[in-house]
Amino acid sequence: MPTYRIRTATPDDLDAARSVMLDTVYRDFGTGYVPRWHADIVDPAAAYLDGPRHTLLVGVDEADGAVVATAALDSRGPAHPPNPRWLAARYPSGETAQLRRVYVRPGHRRNGLARRLVGALLDFAAADGGFSAVYLHTDPAVPGAEAFWRSLGKVVCDEREAPGGGQSVVHFEVPMPLGGAVS
Repeated sequence: MPTYRIRTATPDDLDAARSVMLDTVYRDFGTGYVPRWHADIVDPAAAYLDGPRHTLLVGVDEADGAVVATAALDSRGPAHPPNPRWLAARYPSGETAQLRRVYVRPGHRRNGLARRLVGALLDFAAADGGFSAVYLHTDPAVPGAEAFWRSLGKVVCDEREAPGGGQSVVHFEVPMPLGGAVS
């Protein structure tokens, strides 16, 4: 089984991290780069490295040193629009740790890497001490994404059940660890 090291991204990691992210939005989401949704991908330093309450983690394959996964957290809650107004009110910026860009290259999936990355993000959020909730949304059309997040959190809004289908996005809240690491 491959071995991976999880660590905070450095400026030297940003090109490789951006590659993982862009490959994911093109291959798995089929949307390609959409500026209003993916500006953080173009400038991950500003989005995740410059703020003390934000972070970008990378998963590095120990065999060759390649960045094969990303996971980010910021203190911005979901925006309205495009998300439902009540959801944005429930998860306000500054009080909400939002998980973002939890992406693993296909050849490295099903090795526990995403779960380890999320655990490290949850520990980061808990250590901050100022977050009251951990929120994320996912595209259920991406194979394995919905099942993965259901194993870690609870659904707070499934837009597929909304009149008109909303964005066909599923929104989750994930419990923060109480005084210990997430396994």
